[in-house]
Amino acid sequence: MDPDSEIAIDYSPRFRIFKSGRIERLVVRNFVSPSLNPTNGVISKDAVYSSENNLSLRIFLPQKAVETGEEKKKKKLPLLVYFHGGGFVMGSPFCTMYHPFVTSLVAAADCIAVSVEYRRAPEHPIPTAYEDSWEAIKWIFTHVAGSGPEDWLNENADFGRVFLAGDSAGANIAHHMGIRAGKEKLKLDGDDFKIFGMVLFHPYFWSKAPIDEHETKDVAERRHVEGKWEIASPNSENGVDDPWINVVGSDLTGLACGRVLVMVAGNDKFARQGLAYSAKLEKSGWQGKVEVEETKEEGHVFNIRVPDSDNARLVLQRFAEFLKRRDKLLNTHI
Repeated sequence: MDPDSEIAIDYSPRFRIFKSGRIERLVVRNFVSPSLNPTNGVISKDAVYSSENNLSLRIFLPQKAVETGEEKKKKKLPLLVYFHGGGFVMGSPFCTMYHPFVTSLVAAADCIAVSVEYRRAPEHPIPTAYEDSWEAIKWIFTHVAGSGPEDWLNENADFGRVFLAGDSAGANIAHHMGIRAGKEKLKLDGDDFKIFGMVLFHPYFWSKAPIDEHETKDVAERRHVEGKWEIASPNSENGVDDPWINVVGSDLTGLACGRVLVMVAGNDKFARQGLAYSAKLEKSGWQGKVEVEETKEEGHVFNIRVPDSDNARLVLQRFAEFLKRRDKLLNTHI
């Protein structure tokens, strides 16, 4: 048979990989164009952050921020950097799933957001997604002094209140960006800079052995997760014990972040990992505060898949409260 038509790995209904290496993504989500016509009070535009790799990001801004008036111009908004999910294989900032979701985050929290495109596996295996995401963060930080290439960021972003967020694989990326920010010492006004806060929606963390007695021990289900990681990261010597995905088994003390909110869903197989991450972070010696929000009878990223549900609205409200809240803890690292 033609290796380009013979299926090697079948993860229907999400994707299939053929023996030639070609991937067929079966979940087709249409491209959504950015627009200066507000949706839910939010406008958007795209910007290239890596011309070498043809990678863009989408910037979301409350429409009222571009209104004239001296008071409007003086107000700086929290800056949200968002990483989409999809198991490192699926998803895009520009699709019908993530464009509306990030729009809702910006409308609820009254912030400016940057939704990051990164190259996906298997064409670009791990650690490409992490490297692309870090390049995006560095590009964003070229606007700290107000002289970067994008006026929306120069004029509206408060770099004293930067938040990282993501869902599933994007939450995994957000965590690793927080760790890398600590290692590479981002600067703000000459001082070492910490991320103001981080929100992890149903983080994609895993390990070879169940994290506790409540995590699934079903062999087929665990193998399913392992198989997806092997597609995303075929060169991982330790499989799902690779520190990229076995985050709970890694050192968390270097997280450069003032406060973390971890969202978990009770019917999500990744929920126990999220809870274990929260507990370990709290006990690790990390200088920050961790909060947990659990939605008992929901599944993985339900708040994005069914955004109009009552529980999804509660998650959105909790997110907005986290970004808007100011307390002494949040200001200790500035």
